[in-house]
Amino acid sequence: MASQRVEQIAAHLNYPKGMLNGSVAIITGSGQGIGAETARLFAKEGAKVVVSDIDAKKSQSVADEINKAGGQATSIPGDMLDDKYIADLVKKTAEFGNGKIHIIVNNAGYTWDGVIHKTTDKQWDTIIALHNTAPFKLVRAAAPYFRVKDGEPRSIVNVSSTSGLHGNAGQANYALAKAGVTGLTKTIAKEWGPQFGVRANTVAFGHIMTRLTAAKEEGAFVLTPDGEKVALGIPQAQRAAKKGDEAAAYKDIPLGRPGTATEAAAAVLAMVSPLFSYITGQTISVTGGRNI
Repeated sequence: MASQRVEQIAAHLNYPKGMLNGSVAIITGSGQGIGAETARLFAKEGAKVVVSDIDAKKSQSVADEINKAGGQATSIPGDMLDDKYIADLVKKTAEFGNGKIHIIVNNAGYTWDGVIHKTTDKQWDTIIALHNTAPFKLVRAAAPYFRVKDGEPRSIVNVSSTSGLHGNAGQANYALAKAGVTGLTKTIAKEWGPQFGVRANTVAFGHIMTRLTAAKEEGAFVLTPDGEKVALGIPQAQRAAKKGDEAAAYKDIPLGRPGTATEAAAAVLAMVSPLFSYITGQTISVTGGRNI
């Protein structure tokens, strides 16, 4: 068994085919930001990528870009809060992958902030459903493609946040949801690792430059399933320093700067790659050193 695993790792390190050669990957929330960068990196490493996003236009754009560059990708857009979509996503991915699925990256999500005494039930329920229930349902739906013994590596990465590790004022719903992700990850690792060799890990991001950490005044937003607009970003008044004083703004980050979406995506790539073949059930912080 050990020698077989070594051979599998060697095969997947066969450049220029890439570390993920032959793998089929679902990446939720991959129409932009970290998800889109993850899709691009996976494709460069030989994976057949399913771009999943609620924004069909952005999802298709990422898939088209990958295919134009010589990779393999398809867009399967939809709402992760829709059970029918999750079933359809798994079905179409298996068809795209010739009956196989190897990787799931549960990345889709957003924040809907509010201090505890002002957070509504709708804010609470939506964030818990998006960051906990939806990833669970996707993993459960994909179980027939992961609970197999074909000798091919399979991996699940659940995206968390430092809010889930340390809490964050104004984010009780998001902090609970992102803390819950780690429990789901460990359970997958313990249930599906022994017989099927499935690895499951969590990546907890710190300050990564995305629409969730941009200035709220820039106007980014998402729409809930019933059409309510949720503003994204951080109000300028809450920032640690005035614009232009970058050293002060990031003084609690040892590397002195926020991370890029590409750097965040690279951490996800490492997790699903053969380089992490003996790592499972872990939470890896990608924070530039913040909170050490």
